[in-house]
Formats: sequence, structure tokens, C-alpha cells
Amino acid sequence: MDVVRNGQIVHSGTLSSLKRFKDDVREVLEGFECGLTIEGFDQIQVGDVIEAHELEKISRKLE
Repeated sequence: MDVVRNGQIVHSGTLSSLKRFKDDVREVLEGFECGLTIEGFDQIQVGDVIEAHELEKISRKLE
């Protein structure tokens, strides 16, 4: 996850918790509110953008 402020990445880290209401959850559908924490970062400001991405490793095949 990246935290972007004014077009600059201010922190890159991993998601450490995701909550919907008071329950820990694995995912939250689009359009629903949730709370999250990013490992090693607690200085979120109004206007920050959180970008989540998933790295997928694909093995090469010999043909």
C-alpha cells in the first residue's frame, strides 16, 4: 500500500489491519466504510490517497 500526498508517495507499507464496524475482516466491498492501519505509518492527513496493489508472480514456461 502506498500513501500519496500531493502527488508524492510519502509511505509504502503493508496493511496491518482492516475493520468493518468493530470486526476484523479480510475484505470490504466497494462503497462501504471501513477502517485500516498501515504498518509503520499513523500520520494520515485529509486529502491523502491510499493506493492498494497486489503483486502477482507468474512463472515463465519453456516452450
